[in-house]
Amino acid sequence: MTMDETIKRINELYHKSQAEGLTEEEKEEQKELRQKYIESVRGNLRGQLENMTIQRPDGTVEKVKKVK
Repeated sequence: MTMDETIKRINELYHKSQAEGLTEEEKEEQKELRQKYIESVRGNLRGQLENMTIQRPDGTVEKVKKVK
C-alpha cells in the first residue's frame, strides 16, 4: 500500500467513525495505519536531518551531528 493509499484509508476510517462508528477490526486497522504513517514521517524527517549541513559564520561547513 502506498503512502497516498494509506492516508486515504485513514481518512475513510475517520469519517466512518464520525458517521456510524467502527468495528473492532476497523479500529485495529486504523491504529496500525496511523502507526505506519507516523513511522514514515519520522523516517523522512530523520533522513532530511542527517543530510543537513550548517555553515558557521567563519565559513566552515559541518554536518549535523546525531544527538544521543
